[in-house]
Amino acid sequence: MLEKYIVPIEKLRNQCDPNIFPYETTEECVESRDLIGQDRAMEAIKYGISMKRKGYNIYVSGFTGTGRNSYSYLIAKEFAKEKPIPKDWCYVYNFKKANCPKAISLEPGEGINFKQEIESAIKNIDIEIPKALNSKLYEDSKNAVFNENKKLAESILQELNQFAKKYNFVFKQTDQGLLSIPLVGNRPMSDEELDELTDEEIEVLGNISIELTQKSYDYIKGIKAVESKLKNEIKKLKEEQVTLVVTTFIGPIQVRYRENIDIFKFLLEIKEDIVKNYEMFLVDEEEDYMEKIFFQGNKKEDFLKRYFINLFIDNSQTKGSPVIREMNPNYYNLFGKIEYANEMGVAKTDHTRIKSGSMHEANGGYIIIQAKDILQNKFSWDGLKRTLTTEKLKIENVLGLDIASETLNPEPIPLDIKVIIVGDYLTYHILYSYDEEFKKLFRIRADFDTEMERTYENIIKIGSFVAYQCKKENLLPFHRDALGAIIDISSRIADEKNKLTSGFNELVEIIYEADGWARSEFKKIVGKEDVKKAILKKQYRNNSYEERVLELINNGTILIDIEGEKVGEINGLSVIDLGQYSFGRPTKITANTYYGKDGIINIEKEAEQSGNIHDKGVLIMSGYLGEKYAKNIQLSMTASITFEQSYDGIDGDSASSTELYAILSSLGDVPIKQGIAVTGSVNQKGIIQPIGGVNEKIEGFYNVCKLKGLKGDKGVIIPRINVENLMLNDEVINAVKSGMFTIYAVNTIDEGIEILTGIKAGQLNEDGEYEENTINHYVQEKLIYYSMLSQDFGEE
Repeated sequence: MLEKYIVPIEKLRNQCDPNIFPYETTEECVESRDLIGQDRAMEAIKYGISMKRKGYNIYVSGFTGTGRNSYSYLIAKEFAKEKPIPKDWCYVYNFKKANCPKAISLEPGEGINFKQEIESAIKNIDIEIPKALNSKLYEDSKNAVFNENKKLAESILQELNQFAKKYNFVFKQTDQGLLSIPLVGNRPMSDEELDELTDEEIEVLGNISIELTQKSYDYIKGIKAVESKLKNEIKKLKEEQVTLVVTTFIGPIQVRYRENIDIFKFLLEIKEDIVKNYEMFLVDEEEDYMEKIFFQGNKKEDFLKRYFINLFIDNSQTKGSPVIREMNPNYYNLFGKIEYANEMGVAKTDHTRIKSGSMHEANGGYIIIQAKDILQNKFSWDGLKRTLTTEKLKIENVLGLDIASETLNPEPIPLDIKVIIVGDYLTYHILYSYDEEFKKLFRIRADFDTEMERTYENIIKIGSFVAYQCKKENLLPFHRDALGAIIDISSRIADEKNKLTSGFNELVEIIYEADGWARSEFKKIVGKEDVKKAILKKQYRNNSYEERVLELINNGTILIDIEGEKVGEINGLSVIDLGQYSFGRPTKITANTYYGKDGIINIEKEAEQSGNIHDKGVLIMSGYLGEKYAKNIQLSMTASITFEQSYDGIDGDSASSTELYAILSSLGDVPIKQGIAVTGSVNQKGIIQPIGGVNEKIEGFYNVCKLKGLKGDKGVIIPRINVENLMLNDEVINAVKSGMFTIYAVNTIDEGIEILTGIKAGQLNEDGEYEENTINHYVQEKLIYYSMLSQDFGEE
């Protein structure tokens, strides 16, 4: 009767035929790094990258190890090859508004040339201006101007003195300017004579001098005009000489960059500023002592910085457009910053201290950022959204300084970039639901799947992937038998026999370790046994906790019975996940039933150790009992269920069918075979639903049975749908082949209870009663009895 529930040997694993590979070893295979089984994600990334409109940035979701990072980078690199090299960018001094440096773009590679040309020109101008203003030509011209104006001034002074004689005074030119001196005997009065004058005489002379000065105003004004004219003409003469020097060195640069309007204007401003401030080029390098104390650095050097070029972005060595992977996306790493130097407690800065960020470096191309990294920094995330919205890269320091500081407001740079954020689906869902800007800016989602179909094409591609790894990492070639074993473990990781895992990180670990074990035995080729050894050794490194659990079961500390039959007791199966390793652990589940009206009491819930999903499973069992047995009677039953020796939290519904079997056993007073463990979820209609970790659960119970003794009556009941997930190890399959272990697959609770008890479940007849001598009949009779008790107690 039970044969129909037994899973055939051929369905316990989907074993790869090594002959599917058209070569003996991977040496004969064409290696490939193409992404396998992620066509949907690849198409989404390519579409997002190709869209030139605002807002079509990409969020790549998926689990770690699916290739989402490496292949996002590879796709971006492919597109980058076809895009033009972005322009160079420079920040230069703003002669009209010093705290607002200007941004100038140049063709790729021109930036460094422009910087070097300007630096060379300024260096030469600094040398030549002093030479020009000390040349014989300049001195001769200056002397000519001086002599001409001197004669004119002397002529006016002579006229003034003719007029002054009427007042018995004479004017003399001194360092303090024109000075009126009284005459005595047609000669200027000496200082001794002036000292001998009485106060009355001095007062008289003073009044005469004031009157003379007032009446001589036009003469004095004329002399001062000549002095001013002399200064202007000498200044003009100097400026002409400086202009000639500046034009000599700046002029050729202007011609070279005449098509670049911004540079052309900037060079004109440099010329005007140098002519205007030529004195700074004459400053003596030897500064006085006090100036050195109160001013750090060199005053002239500080002034000359205004002519320096800050080569902000240099694409002279770039090929195609840039692809940047920012691993530490804090605000300044992304958007650049303005650096400061502390001078006497004041933070000084200038346009040469503006530093670029990775967004500037990736401008014109692509940047890849991890979601978990950028979302940890509010400034970075807000800055990214603001930058993508405005399409401008603005540099500003978001954190204030503790000391007095100068401020800069650099001109923003236009943004042309595609941002790729890599994260998990939950993060995407949260952002999409709660961040309005996110859904406008990241319109493309590329989801990397964890598994793919086990098709011929994908199997061959994995062979090519192994060949690529062998070549890239200098590994030994893999035999086709080893490749077959890799395909099998890939399906095991995917937890489905007709699927393959997309988590290539796990496969790469196995490939590397298999190569290591083959080399340790001086092999030339990696074989199937090396792959299996790599898998077993990895398990051994991580299964110490599993061995401890088995030891506790073996010595009776953990109570697991696999012999005989018991009422209300059954072995359930759970999975313990340790990260790199997971294993199945049997757990004794017990149920007690008795008259009452409390329904099913979940002891775990009462002890606050039950999760929401487990609580839901218990409520579903109540629905099943009511539907199955209490349509015409009042359900007057109390059942307590628990996971024995469980001291941690319990969650999940994969044991709900197991718990239900224990309750039915207790109600029907029918013992359950302890040598058969059960896993499976159940719905209210009694249909067995699939669960996860079926391979680990089967192998976990098998290990306990092997420990305590296999006698041919041991086995596991699983949901029939989970047969598609079976990828059991060789030891379990061999035990099944020898008849020492059995895998049962069921669709309903009735099928499972028949296997566990050896008694027919029973069908409902026309009178609404179940067949006699069946499980359902026994349960129904017990519930009717409890209902009658309820009525009796009610009457009393």
